[in-house]
Amino acid sequence: MGASLSNLTDGGGSGTAGPGLGDIPESCVACVFLYLTPPEICNLARLNRAFRGAASSDSVWEAKLPPNYQNLLQKLSPDAALQNPSKKDIFALLSRRILFDDSTKEVWLDRVTGGVCMSISAKCMSITGIEDRRYWNWIPTEESRFHVVAYLQQIWWFEVDGGVKFHFPAGAYCLFFRLHLGKFSKRLGRRVSNFEHTHGWDIKPVKFELSTSDGQQAFCECCLDEPEKDDSFCSIRRGCWVEYEVGEFIVNNSDVETEIRFSMKQIDCTHSKGGLCVDSVSIIPSYLRERRKKL
Repeated sequence: MGASLSNLTDGGGSGTAGPGLGDIPESCVACVFLYLTPPEICNLARLNRAFRGAASSDSVWEAKLPPNYQNLLQKLSPDAALQNPSKKDIFALLSRRILFDDSTKEVWLDRVTGGVCMSISAKCMSITGIEDRRYWNWIPTEESRFHVVAYLQQIWWFEVDGGVKFHFPAGAYCLFFRLHLGKFSKRLGRRVSNFEHTHGWDIKPVKFELSTSDGQQAFCECCLDEPEKDDSFCSIRRGCWVEYEVGEFIVNNSDVETEIRFSMKQIDCTHSKGGLCVDSVSIIPSYLRERRKKL
């Protein structure tokens, strides 16, 4: 118990001839790596030659990739697919954010679990009145992955629709809208929010919906402007980005594309509403939900 890791690596330390970590066969190390996360594998690869060899093994990294990684690779990086890279290189490539569909969508693998995550820009959504600058404007910002958000000044009929077709690996996923009450900017190096146009979101709830090509549906309703409300679903704070979870869907067959449709709307024309930024929609594996809430 008192021996240090460096002593074990060196073969038991000064004056001893006992076995150390360097004596473990590479195949055994690879078997252990199957139970570790990619960051843990990369850290242990620095110990010795056997660990470095096991950390580059295709069998280790194939287990970390989603079962349909070939479909993802061909869709997202067809040139890389033709070069026949190692499984470790494929994981490294797919764990970086890859833009597709004219840079309006991005997908990546979670670096710890290998789960497929996606973000969809407001730029590729159908937004009622988006072409009329009396109602909507596009605001450039570094606070969005896509460097632009849609800002609503005022409108009576509020409706945002979108969708995506993708080879999601089998599993459960949840979908979020990322929204911001108020218009934000920088003044003297500090972030400030302006609520001049923010109104109408406390009168009637916004309805969020999702549906899939195989008949699954989910929906929820929420008033966006309720400062006193602070629970696990809506931590409502003006001037902050808030993610609204719409619901969950299940993918059973990763060999076919799953189509997901989503929307948010408040079409009660008895009152106007405004002062809202729409950034994106995110789709993540459901088991990442709790970690995301802590970010």
